[in-house]
Amino acid sequence: MLGDLFTKPKKRKYATIPSDGTKADVPEGIMTKCPECKKIMYTKELQKNLMVCNYCGFHHPIGAKARIDMLVDEGSFEEIDASLTTANPLGFEDYMDRIEKDKQKSGLNEAIVTGHATIDGNPLVIAVMDSHFRMASMGSVVGEKIFRAVEDADKTNKPFVIFTASGGARMQEGMLSLMQMAKTSAAFKRFSNHGGLIITVMTHPTTGGVSASFASLGDYNFAEPGALIGFAGRRVIEQTVREELPEDFQTSEFLLKHGQLDDCISRLDLQNKLSFILSIHVKTPEVGGEADGE
Repeated sequence: MLGDLFTKPKKRKYATIPSDGTKADVPEGIMTKCPECKKIMYTKELQKNLMVCNYCGFHHPIGAKARIDMLVDEGSFEEIDASLTTANPLGFEDYMDRIEKDKQKSGLNEAIVTGHATIDGNPLVIAVMDSHFRMASMGSVVGEKIFRAVEDADKTNKPFVIFTASGGARMQEGMLSLMQMAKTSAAFKRFSNHGGLIITVMTHPTTGGVSASFASLGDYNFAEPGALIGFAGRRVIEQTVREELPEDFQTSEFLLKHGQLDDCISRLDLQNKLSFILSIHVKTPEVGGEADGE
């Protein structure tokens, strides 16, 4: 009996009945957290606002097809060169496996979508890069699709509008990737010489060879707010010049302040802005011939 005073009482075990209410099952993707202000919002509400944060205005990344849908007139988009796909000219190990994974993830054959469309009835050729595919790096197919789209704009007398988003040249294609800088820039120059209108809209991020070539060659150069735009990385530049760079360096706001952009436009206002510009640049048929009797 005295021994019972020095022994620990055994804990009673109670059976627990699992309850349906013990854990709320939240469907995946129903909520989205803004990486800028950390606020959580319904994904549907964010999509209604064109993937622009309702609280801080942060522009979330958006796919090429979603961007086209929000910009052009319903049913007007006709894709061109959709079947062009990447080869592996240098025999780079596991390159095609990565391409295949990105195809499944993004639903695209390459990092850019091109085609004909209208915005408020104004015809154009549009090209949209998609960072969900190989970070929209510029390989030979991306360059070829841009080249063909610009040629189409030239042949059909339509303005050319391109949305850029890229990590730069695609290293798995080596020199073939780098030569796309010259190829696309030459196409832009030829189209411009023929009187064609070029509008570039730089989105986050537009870097490397893309920023150093066609992305900066528009008649109008726009960007979305907060977009990273530049050639080399911030750390590389600081180590080279041995100076500390401004906090907003290589942002669209910084470039606008220093005269490298024509405007920094919210995604919510972009359609109206493009519609206005396209409407004032519509090419009307020339009045031919001299007056009778002269």
